[in-house]
Amino acid sequence: MIEKLFENLMWKSRLFILLAVVFGLIGSVILFIVASVDIYEVLSYTLNVYLNGLHPEDFHEVIVSKIIGAVDLYLIAIVMLIFAFGIYELFISKIEVAENKETGSNILAISSLDQLKDKIAKVIIMVLVVGFFQRVLHMKYTSALEMLYFALSIMVLAIGLYFLGKVGKK
Repeated sequence: MIEKLFENLMWKSRLFILLAVVFGLIGSVILFIVASVDIYEVLSYTLNVYLNGLHPEDFHEVIVSKIIGAVDLYLIAIVMLIFAFGIYELFISKIEVAENKETGSNILAISSLDQLKDKIAKVIIMVLVVGFFQRVLHMKYTSALEMLYFALSIMVLAIGLYFLGKVGKK
């Protein structure tokens, strides 16, 4: 009897995962909102520049950098969303709406911890690539060697992304 009681209590303790699910979803929504506000600010800034006949020297660099920053936030929000859906499906219950072929999408379906880890890792790698691109925009190149390093880093990223796309495919 004590064993059954303990096992029942242990099984129900998995419901603490709901805290991570709920706050993961809240974090995701917050990041989506912040990124969208950032894009709106870029739109306002761009309209202000063109409607007032201004053209700051670093105009293109500023708007591209801010948009890339927003894309970075969107990707992190997606990581949070995948995390929340994944741990819910692994520890609590399958999401019936997602399994319905007519209304759902298979993109958030998670059947194992390894699958969750792989999906999150791929999106995190994309976040790092976007972050790299954002930093590269602000670099000033003073020599041919720096340009060579830049070209090599892009090549290594491209090769890495190629192999990342091959992972899990036969």
